Amino acid sequence: MSKKQLLTETTLRIPGAWGGFEEITGKLPHGYSMCDAGLVMPEGQVIEMFPMKPDKEFAAVFESSCRAPATSDELSILNRYTVSLGLVGPGGSLEAARTMLRAGAAILQTGRAGAGGAGVFVDNSLLAHGATNWTEMATVDDIEAITFAFVGIIRRKLDVRTVGMNVLGKPDLVMSRRDFDENNDSIIDLIRYVASSKKKIGDRHIMAMESGTQFQSEVLETDDAPVGSPSHNPSGRLRLVNLKTIGELN
Repeated sequence: MSKKQLLTETTLRIPGAWGGFEEITGKLPHGYSMCDAGLVMPEGQVIEMFPMKPDKEFAAVFESSCRAPATSDELSILNRYTVSLGLVGPGGSLEAARTMLRAGAAILQTGRAGAGGAGVFVDNSLLAHGATNWTEMATVDDIEAITFAFVGIIRRKLDVRTVGMNVLGKPDLVMSRRDFDENNDSIIDLIRYVASSKKKIGDRHIMAMESGTQFQSEVLETDDAPVGSPSHNPSGRLRLVNLKTIGELN
């Protein structure tokens, strides 16, 4: 594992209304178990798990951060949750992302009907997902599901940028609002392109989208988030510029 990968951890928070710890341990999927340190994955990897007390503001933050609307049942659990289960595990690769996707889904499968976990909040990207959507993504387990689960998109006045690519061990992306507004589906394609690339993407790399649009990359070594925060990306960022824009500027 590289030094950059060692600097990245994935942090999940799962609010729920379990009646007790035995409701979790007794209903884990086959192959999963608990030890003093946390959740034991079927492959033997241990994901740190710890309880957090309810926060008066967290339910509203969770709901407003949902990438797709949570169901009424999930919101009912969220609004009366008694504990958040924190999960801290590996980050910095697609395999690590898959591990944490499955770990969250395993916890969501525990609890009584109408109780248990409401969904998953990803500290790295400030995204939330209802339990139904998260479980479905863990079942599908492809590049679309993984990036949808972990990578957020922030729209600002002058640019659009991603957050959460550190979970996958990839640089976050930045593009101008002009390029985004003209090609608003391209950011999704670019996220998947970078996430699935087996090679490091450097300066002046050309990315050709299925739409025919081409983008050129520029490496930005710095990251907006401070070192030590869940959203800090040790891989830095890539500025992506539409080749059409470059041609017009020249």
